[in-house]
Amino acid sequence: MTKTAAFDPRRPLTLRDVSEASGVSEMTVSRVLRNRGDVSEATREKVLEAARTLGYVPNKIAGALASQRVNLVGVIIPSLSNMVFPEVLTGISEVLEDTGLQPVIGVSNYSPDREEAVLYEMLSWRPSGVILAGLEHTPAAAAMLSQAGVPIVEIMDIDGTAVDSAVGISHRRAGRKMAEAIIAAGYRRIAFLGTQMPNDHRARKRLEGFEDALARQGLALADREFYSGGSALLKGREMTEAVLKRSPDVDFLYYSNDMIGAGGLLYCLDAGLDVPGKIGLAGFNGVELLDGLPRRLATMDACRLEIGRKAAEIIAGRGHGGVIGGEVIELFPTLQPGDTIRKAP
Repeated sequence: MTKTAAFDPRRPLTLRDVSEASGVSEMTVSRVLRNRGDVSEATREKVLEAARTLGYVPNKIAGALASQRVNLVGVIIPSLSNMVFPEVLTGISEVLEDTGLQPVIGVSNYSPDREEAVLYEMLSWRPSGVILAGLEHTPAAAAMLSQAGVPIVEIMDIDGTAVDSAVGISHRRAGRKMAEAIIAAGYRRIAFLGTQMPNDHRARKRLEGFEDALARQGLALADREFYSGGSALLKGREMTEAVLKRSPDVDFLYYSNDMIGAGGLLYCLDAGLDVPGKIGLAGFNGVELLDGLPRRLATMDACRLEIGRKAAEIIAGRGHGGVIGGEVIELFPTLQPGDTIRKAP
């Protein structure tokens, strides 16, 4: 083979190209690149240097034909713009970094049908595992997950039945805990502001837990305001203005997430309202990006990084007892009262 043919950019590089560049046999090259077999350190470095110089990437599909699996982990999340999920992905990546498994990301945009389509494509590549947000799926997606034959980890939520493993928090318990703190602080005219929730099941469950705790004290929501679309500061300002004009006697605003809660806080401060004396506010997620606000918004940490780590540990076989699959791990979020809930009397 001539040098021109060996480095022709119109065809993919092969083991033979690395063999010729390093001066060792193709079998030895294969052993080095698969990290198997006894190979001297000098030979190993020679092969790796040749591969790096050439830009050689192994053909995983060829290897997968024998094992019927590739070293990919499908990760399906609802959104990339929501600041919650990058931290989850960081936790997943940190754990998988030295396992030989590579996460591949798909986005559902909170659409069950879109999630089903993304899952179908990912499973067609025969990944080594799947991590996806939520416990609610279309019947077809649920059937694919149950028949996938690989570890499945549903994350962010444990209020329901998992296909295989689940790692998350109880959103109903989180909603109840927030309501109890608000009531203990003496607030009684409470409004909820959040996303329309046909497909945001976790926000729906928090609201269910929140209303349940109110009902136990003989209270009900004084008002509610919903929106569709992504979380945004401007949306929070607009919703807050709408609620306070409609129900001026409301004394607490509970938001489904920190971003719209931050917009609501800025609106209240611009309007000269006494926060938290006359009106209190709280969000959800514990987003650190909002630490620079004039007041610290009350919120609840959703354990995002730890959820990502625990999910990846299950996929990599580092869960309880080294058993892959069948685990349900509940994490417990911390209430952070910040500066927007007055001290309990």
